[in-house]
Amino acid sequence: MKAFYGDLRVGVLGGGQLGRMLIQEAINYNVSISVLDPDPEAPCKNLCDKFVTGSLTDYEAVYNFGKKTDLLTIEIEKVNVEALQKLEEEGVLVYPQPRIIRLIQDKGLQKEFFKQHGIPTAPFQLIGSREVLKGASLSYPFIQKLRRDGYDGRGVYKVRSAADIAQAFDAPSIIEEWVDFEKEIAVIVARNENGDIKAFPCVEMEFNPDANLVEFLISPSTLPLETQKRAEFLAIEIANSLKITGLLAVEMFLTKDNRVLVNELAPRPHNSGHHSIEGNYVSQFEQHLRAIFNLPLGDTRPVTNAVMINLLGEKGYEGPALYEGLEEAMKLDGVYVHLYGKKFTKPFRKMGHVTIIDDVREKAIEKARFVQETVKVKA
Repeated sequence: MKAFYGDLRVGVLGGGQLGRMLIQEAINYNVSISVLDPDPEAPCKNLCDKFVTGSLTDYEAVYNFGKKTDLLTIEIEKVNVEALQKLEEEGVLVYPQPRIIRLIQDKGLQKEFFKQHGIPTAPFQLIGSREVLKGASLSYPFIQKLRRDGYDGRGVYKVRSAADIAQAFDAPSIIEEWVDFEKEIAVIVARNENGDIKAFPCVEMEFNPDANLVEFLISPSTLPLETQKRAEFLAIEIANSLKITGLLAVEMFLTKDNRVLVNELAPRPHNSGHHSIEGNYVSQFEQHLRAIFNLPLGDTRPVTNAVMINLLGEKGYEGPALYEGLEEAMKLDGVYVHLYGKKFTKPFRKMGHVTIIDDVREKAIEKARFVQETVKVKA
């Protein structure tokens, strides 16, 4: 495998924290990584072998960057798919495949895919404009999501009554039934070119209600085994149906009547897998590399109990980042800090994460609550 000798040229579209953590694993494989990102000070800038500043949505920028690589992967879905398709036609390996990125870029196409493949998901309707909402077939309340470019809580709007329609998005969207869920869960699955497939065990998530971002994640889940197996089965079924090469994160709702509904997909390393660096025998980042290099997939079992907390910029602070309470948190055993190299903070910006591991689940959660209260990102 050329990767082990350093002459496999791998390109990553996106230079954020996901790319940064991918590079940290790629170093162990002697892989040369180039990164394309629009931000000249992106978190990956000082870690990769070559950094190129350019737009991820511009055809020429993506095509010219990709021509100098043997294998191209992504850390964000908002990329120029036409350029990726052309590169694929010309012999560059592109994983995940451009057809999959195109599908996942559009939440409407995602939902149609679920429907066609019998994947359980919330009832939905595709709409073209705000005006259509007045005659929507769903009863209030329902959720409106922009079909394209929404992520991390952006592009999502709750329509509680007819009075909210005036503030709704006037753009191609999906509306879906409001799910009064018990818990949000996720499964990350990896598939290589040979068709080998492995899922990480199901994890449970808590979201920040203001930012709609994952704030607290617990692994492994203590949900009934039948529920966990159902979630893992759905993730594997989706990955096999897509024939994806690489990593696929599958976000799901567990309803109060114990149904598992698929919410959204991400064809890349994902926030719901950060705990795996310390918490599992193989991390999601190494697993992604194994999958795209068509290597044997690693052991996804948990090593111990792991709780992951996102470090988000505090409300009311914007400017050069200051991290309060890190030293106090690090006095505890089993606390692992990951900072993302972002110089400037703003409210709810992802600035890092902390993983807490302990052989006793309750102790891991207790320490995590302490870390959550103690560590603050200010300016």
